[in-house]
Amino acid sequence: MSSQQAVPSASDSPFSIRSILAPLITVIIGMFMVILDSTLVNVALHELEQELRSSLSTIQWTVTGYTLALSAVIPIAGWMMDKFGTKRIFLFTIALFTIGSALCATAQSIEQLIIYRIIQGLGGGMVIPIGMAIIFRLAPPERRGAVMAMIGIPMLVAPALGPVLSGWLIGFASWHWLFWINVPIGVIGVLIGIKHLPMFEQNKALALDIPGMILAPVAFTMLAFSVSEGGRTGWTSNLALSGLLIGGIALLLFIFVELRHKQPLLELRVFRSSGFTRGILLMWIAQICLFSVTILVPLFLQSVKHFTPLQTGLTVLPQAIAAMIFMSIGGTLYDKFGARPLTISGFSIVAGALFLFSLIDLDTPIIMVLVPLFMMGTGMGLTVMTLETYVLSSAPPTLVNRVTPLTTATLQVATSFAVAGLTGFLTFRTGEHAMNAGPNNHTLQAAIAAYGDTFLLSAGLAIVGVVISIILRKPKVEAKDELLAEGHTI
Repeated sequence: MSSQQAVPSASDSPFSIRSILAPLITVIIGMFMVILDSTLVNVALHELEQELRSSLSTIQWTVTGYTLALSAVIPIAGWMMDKFGTKRIFLFTIALFTIGSALCATAQSIEQLIIYRIIQGLGGGMVIPIGMAIIFRLAPPERRGAVMAMIGIPMLVAPALGPVLSGWLIGFASWHWLFWINVPIGVIGVLIGIKHLPMFEQNKALALDIPGMILAPVAFTMLAFSVSEGGRTGWTSNLALSGLLIGGIALLLFIFVELRHKQPLLELRVFRSSGFTRGILLMWIAQICLFSVTILVPLFLQSVKHFTPLQTGLTVLPQAIAAMIFMSIGGTLYDKFGARPLTISGFSIVAGALFLFSLIDLDTPIIMVLVPLFMMGTGMGLTVMTLETYVLSSAPPTLVNRVTPLTTATLQVATSFAVAGLTGFLTFRTGEHAMNAGPNNHTLQAAIAAYGDTFLLSAGLAIVGVVISIILRKPKVEAKDELLAEGHTI
């Protein structure tokens, strides 16, 4: 790998998409595998419970362990890139994820599967932030919107395709193929990457921030764990409260240490940029809105309309199709018009889709599910990678290696809170509607009404996204780079 020449900047030579197609494919393969694997296993929990003869509470650790491992390694991705080189670390993470997948496929017990899923997560955790850093550095500023949109496709398409593929594999093969499918894909990704990923000009690795390296994994893993437990067993459980307390204290200490450290593990000072902060906030809102559909719609279709996993996966395909179409359109428009018009339009469409979802009931025709799903994919296609590109552009270029782990880590926590918060609110509203029904308690009608309330809450959050989008401004990277170097507030 070291024999290849360094690539200091994407702007040093004439640019074309074709010139970075092979590195782009490598990054997309890695990101697609990691994101897809989460949705594959989520759908297969019932099958794993029966096959491995274990309880659901134990089987759940195949998901929780994977999530905790992801959260633990994300914060150190920036330092690893600086220390060992972006290409080497990216190929290592894909290889480790592929090895973990092969081990999962051969697991003979639930204990083995949980351990192997943790190995998967340790490899997969750094794939997304490193992949984004690679593509951001390869693409020139005037084409970043279009290029970043291409790597955004797996982020929106993989969650939608996961239920379809999982339902098909379980129905026609076995759960082992949920993991075997990653092995040839991972090998291909590594081989392409060895040949075509450039050796970037390597930043000087800063002295390792030992306090940050200890506190960051503790904070992020404990918060992810507490949210997972809170959503599964209740927020008053000892495990949920303990995790929240430990994670909260560790997070506060981590923030204090990082802001005072001259060479921090995660560069929290970029939050001094108002543009960066607004962009991150909008990314959190978009993530919650996205998961309100990717989680609740399949639940509604299977629990209320009694769809099979495969039927459910096929039903949500319009969302993936729309996301693919409008992700590309959004990238091109971002390069011409910037982030503000796209995020305003995207969040407006998302709010409309969620409002339509709030009206569905037992007799709603399937077309009234497909239309808002297509709208959701459209809105997210215009929004997700637009915001990712905007946030990276709002940070000083020298900090890209540190910013991508930061954004990924915060999104991981936001996702955990979104899952637990939405399912918790759904459960709470179901109970409220059931109590209000009195003696004529109709559990199904109470559940349908609760789904409507939850979608309406998410629609309100999307409207907040519209309002914040109005005040987005074009990033001024150069000025911020100088100010940050001088230690001034941006």
